[in-house]
Amino acid sequence: MSVARSTATKPSRSKKANATAERLFDRELGDLPAELRWREWMLRVEAVIFASAEPVTREVLARVVGKDCSVDLLIDDLREELCSRPYELVFVAGGWQHRSRSAYAPTIRASAAPTRSAAAVLSELESMVLMAIAYFQPVTRSELSKIFGKEVSRDLIGSLRGAGFISSGPRSPTPGAPYTYVSTKHFLSAFGLETLRDLPDMEALEDAGLLSRRIEEGSMVDSDPELDGSD
Repeated sequence: MSVARSTATKPSRSKKANATAERLFDRELGDLPAELRWREWMLRVEAVIFASAEPVTREVLARVVGKDCSVDLLIDDLREELCSRPYELVFVAGGWQHRSRSAYAPTIRASAAPTRSAAAVLSELESMVLMAIAYFQPVTRSELSKIFGKEVSRDLIGSLRGAGFISSGPRSPTPGAPYTYVSTKHFLSAFGLETLRDLPDMEALEDAGLLSRRIEEGSMVDSDPELDGSD
């Protein structure tokens, strides 16, 4: 019984501690001159973005600055400040993130240094399957197999799920109601996209030789019932 009481008090203590920390954190910085206050807010915002593994939303950044502070104006000033740096602040997947400038991509590749982007370690087949999911979602594994003319394995799907690029979508209305797959916010972030509308035009990819005609013209309608029975 005493154990139960002890366990029950933990959440309230945790909430109390969080509330105390909330009160102690000075967002407004009212004791600082306006110029220094703005500078400190800029540094706070950059620190949060730098430390985060995912794009940081406006709502999250608003927690560390004054209630009347414009996060957008802070970001504008930070972008201006980073103009001469090899990295910048970009808006992807609904938030801001630090990214190295594309002009330095050859330098980074030549260094062979490990990077934060999981996209760099995808195999060619994984990249193509991920591309097909992004364009044709929600799509089943059997539909993907039909597009590629060979089985897309559960292991490959599991690898993309494990990397956070895809997740399960709604059940397909086809026989057996297999799972469909959709891209995630992490996919947008990893590939520098704000929304799926920013995906390259399929015709342009085909002309550049980056997308096979088979994938571009893949039919999701006349799928094999035997294949559709598996997820």
